[in-house]
Amino acid sequence: MTVSERPKAAQIQVAMTGFLALFSIVGLALYGLPLYYDFMVKEFGWSRTQVTSGNALSKLVVGPLFGFAAGWVVDRFGPRRLMMAGIVMAGGAVVGLGGMSALWMFYFFYLFNALGYVCGGPLPNQVLLSRWFDKARGKAMGFAYLGIGFGGAAVPLLSNWLIGHFGWRGSLRWLGVLIIVLALPMVFFVKESPDSRTEKKEEPVVPAGDVFRKRAFYLLAIGSMCSIGAVGGTNQHLKLFLSLDQNYAQDHAARIISLVLTFSIVGRLLMGWLADHWPKKYVMLLIYLLVASAIPMLFFASNPGVMYVFAGVFGLGLGGEYLIIPLMAAELFGVKVLGRLMGVVLTADGVAEATFPMLIGYMRDRTGSYRSGFATLIGIALLGALAVSRLKRA
Repeated sequence: MTVSERPKAAQIQVAMTGFLALFSIVGLALYGLPLYYDFMVKEFGWSRTQVTSGNALSKLVVGPLFGFAAGWVVDRFGPRRLMMAGIVMAGGAVVGLGGMSALWMFYFFYLFNALGYVCGGPLPNQVLLSRWFDKARGKAMGFAYLGIGFGGAAVPLLSNWLIGHFGWRGSLRWLGVLIIVLALPMVFFVKESPDSRTEKKEEPVVPAGDVFRKRAFYLLAIGSMCSIGAVGGTNQHLKLFLSLDQNYAQDHAARIISLVLTFSIVGRLLMGWLADHWPKKYVMLLIYLLVASAIPMLFFASNPGVMYVFAGVFGLGLGGEYLIIPLMAAELFGVKVLGRLMGVVLTADGVAEATFPMLIGYMRDRTGSYRSGFATLIGIALLGALAVSRLKRA
């Protein structure tokens, strides 16, 4: 079936499925959980290293063990069933975190949240969208990834409201239920591919060994890891930094974080459009430089006006962060190996996204300040931009 023969209604359904899946698993869960770290620090007396270590340890375990396997399953059997399992695990984990009472429970539920992210998050959604869209792949990916922006923009305000009515524990329980209710029905009814025959028999797996011997793959992986690590290190600590270090009120901190994710919506639309019209390498470089230029503004967080500028610049970079990686990978290596390729890249990204927040938390605990941590994040973001800038020579 050619691109022009693919039914528009089905393509809209696929795009909406990606939107709601990413809205729930990334927007509500990934960006929502750090909003509760300050409550855990106050109630349990945990350090910043401990509250960020749940995300770190779970992804370090889940990523290497399941990342490539998930990519292989998607290439072999399609993304739909894996996505359904991931949604249930992610939502159930957030419900469980609302009832925890010990550190081991925190780690246990975070482990399932990370597994839900691998199985139901960006990886299978990227493959699903790439199967259904060709020339308009950038716009389709941009629309689906708007789900992250809308979810991330909504969750600070939604969580603040839920906490006011049900406490932070009850808020987490309602958030977990919402993840499942929003995402699971759409994934249940979506088709794996525009060619219905791919749902009736297994597809032959195209060898991917040559990809992993190319220099471009490693430059892409390094660039992606560095930028994702810088973004993760900033996001995981933003609420802690504003609430506990800068003494921002809960509603003020929630507004700034919501504004970051609101600007990310603009960033996703803009970067998706640019990716369809400009060389993807330059779009990727622009995104990484936006992230690197935003983090220094955190040194002036005592000035609320600077934080609103930070929200705009960082949000634009954040908006294009995740969507540009599969677009660049598909352009460099093709769609048939995209599942396994993104399984490896997203596993590496998960390691970076896990370790850098914990490292920044450790540096904050040791020095009593975020200054050295933020300087580290700036250097890492610039290293990622350097790796991407050299892709033309790969």
